Parts: sequence; C-alpha cells; structure tokens
Amino acid sequence: MAARNAPLVLLSVEIRPRTVGIAPGPRPRNVPLRLVAAAIAFLCAVVGVVALPASRAVAQTWAVAQPEGGTAEMRRQLDEAQRGYLDAKAALDASVARQQELAVTLETVEAQLDVEAKVVGEIARNAYMSAGFTGLTGIMAAGSTERFLAGMSLLDALATREGNAVRSLLDTQANAQAAQEGIEAELAIQSELLAEMENRKQQAQQALWSVGGGHPVDGFSAAASVVAEPAPRNESGGWSPESRTVYEPVTGGYITPRTAHAVAQAQAAGFNRYVACYRSLEDGGEHPRGRACDFAVNPGGGYGGDAYGEARDYGNNLAAFFVFNSERLGVLYVIWYQQIWMASSNRWYSYSGCCDPSSKHTNHVHLSMY
Repeated sequence: MAARNAPLVLLSVEIRPRTVGIAPGPRPRNVPLRLVAAAIAFLCAVVGVVALPASRAVAQTWAVAQPEGGTAEMRRQLDEAQRGYLDAKAALDASVARQQELAVTLETVEAQLDVEAKVVGEIARNAYMSAGFTGLTGIMAAGSTERFLAGMSLLDALATREGNAVRSLLDTQANAQAAQEGIEAELAIQSELLAEMENRKQQAQQALWSVGGGHPVDGFSAAASVVAEPAPRNESGGWSPESRTVYEPVTGGYITPRTAHAVAQAQAAGFNRYVACYRSLEDGGEHPRGRACDFAVNPGGGYGGDAYGEARDYGNNLAAFFVFNSERLGVLYVIWYQQIWMASSNRWYSYSGCCDPSSKHTNHVHLSMY
C-alpha cells in the first residue's frame, strides 16, 4: 500500500539532520562517548520508525485504534455460541442425509418384500391345495428306480427353492425393520441437535443482551448474487479447526486458510479496499486467532470516521456478500453499522458498540470465521 494511505502522517516525515535548527552558542568540548552513542541510538530508533512500510504503519494503528465494542466475555460467548451452532447444524445435516438414505433403502426393501411375500404365499397355497397327494407319493407311484431317484432330486430342488424363498422373505423383513429403526434413531438425534442449536441461539442473544444489544432489526437493503467458491469441509460435512498458517503481509501476522480464502473471495467479488485480520491484542474474539478481519469501507486506505454515501453502500454490499455466502465460507457472524448478523439466527440484530466509529462498526465491516 502506498505511503499516502497511512493514517499516521507523522511517520512518513523524513528526518534530515541538516535541516534541524541549532541555537547559537559555544561548541561543547569533550562530549562523553556514551552520550554520542546514546544520540546515535536515538536517531537510529527514530529512523527505524520512519522506515516502517505504510501498510505496517496502518496495521499498527489499526491494532491499537480498532476496538470491537462490547466486552471480552461477550465476544467469547458470541464466538462459542456460533461455533457450537455450526457444529450442531453440520451434524444435523449429516443425520438428515443418513435418514434420507435409509428412507430410500426402506422403500426398496418394502417393494422387494411385496414380491417375496407373494412368492411365499403362492408356495403356501400350492402346498395346501396338494395336501392329499404329496410329492413323495407321486414319486413312489412312478414305478422304476430311475424315475424315483429323479423325482427325489426334483423334490429336493423344489424344497430348496421354497426354503430359499422363505429365508429371503425373512431377511427382507429384518432389513426393513433395521431401516425403520435407523430412521427413528436419526430422528431422535435430530431432535437433540435442534435443541442444541436453539440453546446456542439463545446463548448468542444473551451475550448481545448483556451489553444492551440483541434486538431484531431490518438489516440492510443490499442483496448479493456473487457465489463464492466454497471453502473445504471435513468428511462429515462440518468445519474442522484450523491453525494460523497463512502469512498476512499487511499485519505481519498469520491467519487461518479459511479466513484467507474468505478475504480472497471478497476481493475476487470486487471488494478491494483496505483489510486487516490478525492482531495480537487478546480481546476475547477471533482476531488474535487469525479468524476475524476488519474490512475498511472508506476509500483511500485506513478506517476513518462514519461511512456515508458510496462508502456506506460499499459496506452494505460487502456485508450482504458475506451473509449470502456464509455457509460456503464458514462465517460465524458479520458486524456492520451497529448491527450483527449471526449464523445461529440467520438475521440481523442490534449491536451496541460505543462510542466511536470503530466500536460502532460504522467505518468497517467485521467478519468472524469458524
């Protein structure tokens, strides 16, 4: 980022010793070497500060001047609630998928059961109708030994066929019973997961209420249509925890791959203004874990004051993009202009940040990731 985008203008001033005015007076003699060394060290320190890249200067200012509003405990509860909700939702989706597979299996088995029941029923009917003339008496009346032996083989084959039909029917009935019990078990699991999701939703709202927010609001009129490329999920369809392994040049820190993916997708969608994610300040939220980002909405770099006009429209559209793609990217919540969208509720609530543009989130869109 160009130096003109750095909010600390003083850091970009070049210090030239020859331009510093020195009051006239006698030249000091026998200056101790330790004072000379101290003066050199001081100048080096100053020059070192001046030499900071503009992007790092902005990042350092952001790390100090971007309070999130609320309390650390509120943010911890909010993050815990959203992560718990998404875990339960992923398990619910997996259970519903298993239930649907079992339902298809049950439908197939029941169709097979109808066919096999008819076969066994026909066998039973024939056995009843021929009770007075058994297969063995018919074979004995055949006369010759050869015919007798041939008849016994035929009888054995018929008995085997009839026995297989009965066993197949019993197996099919057992499969149908197992599929039905599996469906009932999945429904019980889903009931527990739905209760867990509701508990997490209430936990999130309690966290907001504790700092004076959490009231339903209308949200923003912007609508998103750009479909982001989905982030990878685990084998069960959920979100696995990630470590900070992706370097973020603007802050000099590391963020998670999923967070970096969300930033890249937003930039690919045209949201290219200043963004910073990692900061070491422990505030109970996701920034120090590399799972949160602050997207500036004012043009020209940095965050500045409240956004109006085009800058606010930019923030509306960016917030809508993350909400629209929340399930594809793994979004926990989005905060913008004193409102918060949470995955647990899929709607906007009031967010009582106070009392500056950063705390109120009126100069940047906050994104928290799983």
